[in-house]
Amino acid sequence: MRKGLIVVVSGFSGAGKGTLMKRLVTDYDQYELNISATTRKPREGEVDGREYHFVTKECFKKMIENDELMEYAEYVEHSYGSPTAYVMEKINEGKDVLLEIELQGALQIKKKFPEALLVFITPPDAKTLKERLIGRGTETIEQIEKRLHRAVEEARSIDAYDYIVVNDDLDQTVKSLHQLIEAQHFDIRYNKELIKNIQNDMEREYSRGKN
Repeated sequence: MRKGLIVVVSGFSGAGKGTLMKRLVTDYDQYELNISATTRKPREGEVDGREYHFVTKECFKKMIENDELMEYAEYVEHSYGSPTAYVMEKINEGKDVLLEIELQGALQIKKKFPEALLVFITPPDAKTLKERLIGRGTETIEQIEKRLHRAVEEARSIDAYDYIVVNDDLDQTVKSLHQLIEAQHFDIRYNKELIKNIQNDMEREYSRGKN
């Protein structure tokens, strides 16, 4: 059984990251969504261990001290982080684990796990991004403007990622993202054990003086 990959998905707000990740999990058996830990209280309908691992501030602090988080950050007075044990368990089961994380957390993960795959999702252009944010109908114009200004900053860091994927047509983008991740499994960096086995087998069977 092949080992799974750590796949970090980032992108502008409104790029469609969440939708893409849910489609990957629905359309293909190999994917698992990361379940983050958070210190905030559960919202109505949320279940511990499904949407999030809900923990106390004291517990979260201990997780940091014990180096149990792949990455963590503060957002609106609450802490969020990705438990390493959960992700490692899933990739050892052969699952490709999808983590929706912003730049800061993505770089934390890449530093700890150089083999992690970082993918940036973008709409085809700036105009489309604004149209999508307005089309959601969930925020005021002022809030949308803040997200667009933030997108300017985020765009400056795209080259920190391994791949960029344009989310223009949802079905095609899901296929493209899956193909990209699937191809990564054949990368030399992820197949050191296989390579070593092949080398040893060739040495054992056909090295000079043995055939």
